[in-house]
Amino acid sequence: MRHTGEPMTRLDRRLGLTDAVVIGLGAMLGAGIFAALGPAASAARAWLPLALAIAAVVAYCNATSSARLAARYPDSGGTYVYGRERLGEFWGYLAGWGFVVGKTASCAAMALTVGTYVWPAHAHAVAVAAVLVLTAVNYVGVQKAAWLTRAIVVTVLVVLAVIVVVGLSSSGRPAGLSAPSSVLGVLQGAGLLFFAFAGYARIATLGEEVRDPARVIPRAITVALAVTLVVYALVTLAVLAVLGSALDGAATPLVDAVRAAGHPGLAPVVRAGAAVAALGSLLALLLGVSRTTLAMARDRHLPPVLAAVHPRFGVPHRAEVAIGAIVAVVAATADLRDAIGFSSFGVLAYYAVANASAWTLTLAEGRPPRVVPVLGFLGCVVLAVALPLSAVLAGTAVLAAGAALYALRRLLPPNERG
Repeated sequence: MRHTGEPMTRLDRRLGLTDAVVIGLGAMLGAGIFAALGPAASAARAWLPLALAIAAVVAYCNATSSARLAARYPDSGGTYVYGRERLGEFWGYLAGWGFVVGKTASCAAMALTVGTYVWPAHAHAVAVAAVLVLTAVNYVGVQKAAWLTRAIVVTVLVVLAVIVVVGLSSSGRPAGLSAPSSVLGVLQGAGLLFFAFAGYARIATLGEEVRDPARVIPRAITVALAVTLVVYALVTLAVLAVLGSALDGAATPLVDAVRAAGHPGLAPVVRAGAAVAALGSLLALLLGVSRTTLAMARDRHLPPVLAAVHPRFGVPHRAEVAIGAIVAVVAATADLRDAIGFSSFGVLAYYAVANASAWTLTLAEGRPPRVVPVLGFLGCVVLAVALPLSAVLAGTAVLAAGAALYALRRLLPPNERG
């Protein structure tokens, strides 16, 4: 049940179309190109472009379903809200649980990416510092965060453009990636690359802070995803053209690419761009997770104290501080590559609920073509189970734990559930 009568638990609508697009780009560009390309190449090998295409198709279906739902339910929380309203309280809760846990891992992964590129010998310390600084930025207002994200996105796009030009103009043609051992390798690569596309969810989870959400949210998601698709395709082709088989498992593939192309002087620029991109992704991720936490706290699925909105800055300050503290702890102890698979599983489960929710929309409610939620749901399930076994087992355990907590809470008298 919602508790809409409580004071200072609603957010102001301050974001326009450009701000929403930029927040989505900041989340996607930072996550994918600099963190997931190497692990995906290890799985998909010669079929890396196909894996990227599969991830893009699933992402498009998810984005379309999310956009239609966000236009109808323009509240903070994203699929947590959609699942609750269309499928029932449990499915909304499970989607929110998977999102908060999975994206907490994503936040830690992006923080560690910053540390790896800025100061590899002290990556964990830099990661924790990045989380604390960006939590403070989010605390003082979402508009300030959007302006910072805009500057980050512009910087990253310039760096990626340089990499594309250098890579595609290189005269060298190295040995290509070897063929994958099975179809599972391609699907696993697609599942890992899906981690790179999940940033458009940040737009939906900020629905309560977007002006004219029925018009702005669908357009913002479409534009952000289209731009990201083009950028990813160009960068992947450019890096493959230069590195070939050396891309397999590369920790810093874009830095390696400019060196292999004969431009080692650009390596520091690319490292700086990678750090900036990861910061942009982390900033947007922290925004999204805190908003979903806010929505779940309003409904008493998380401690109600987290539902408070700051009277001056208009942000869910307690949720932001709590998430920032948890992410800082994870970033101090976690491994970057393990976090990617775990996060992908949680987010794919989240979008499976989104597609199931979109299926229930009527034509009058803006239902997408039937094939979209069906293909999106099946794609999420297939990619989730194709991930590395450790990620599947850990993700399943986390979802089961969330379901158990929900069941235990339901056993309590209504007046004791908060």
